[in-house]
Amino acid sequence: MRTSFNIPDDLLAEFDGVWEEQGLESRSRAVREAMQEYIESHSRLEATTGEVVALVGFDYRHHDIIRELHAVQHEFQDVILNTSHTHQGEWCLESLFCRGPAEVIGELTNRLRDFDAVSRVKVMVIRDDA
Repeated sequence: MRTSFNIPDDLLAEFDGVWEEQGLESRSRAVREAMQEYIESHSRLEATTGEVVALVGFDYRHHDIIRELHAVQHEFQDVILNTSHTHQGEWCLESLFCRGPAEVIGELTNRLRDFDAVSRVKVMVIRDDA
């Protein structure tokens, strides 16, 4: 199947450099592998039930969204145990150490992904008791 994507030139150039350096035969192969990794990294939390301990990391443009992010974090304060925040110019990196029902942490993760000013959200399930 053929498809097309809108990707910033600098991101595409960096992606091409990585897959070529790794010796893959084509961009299509690299995209398939990246899609598989994306599915694996996002499906573990969704496939888990019960209580989990998880680290949710994300980066964002501080001035564009800080109030909205704080509001979301307050909504989920029952599962967010600790936060860490660092400034990198106009971008910030934040980590949320969470414990609670997998579905609630999944909701938090999805809420963070809803913001255009959030570049990416990564979830690492540290332990699940299911």
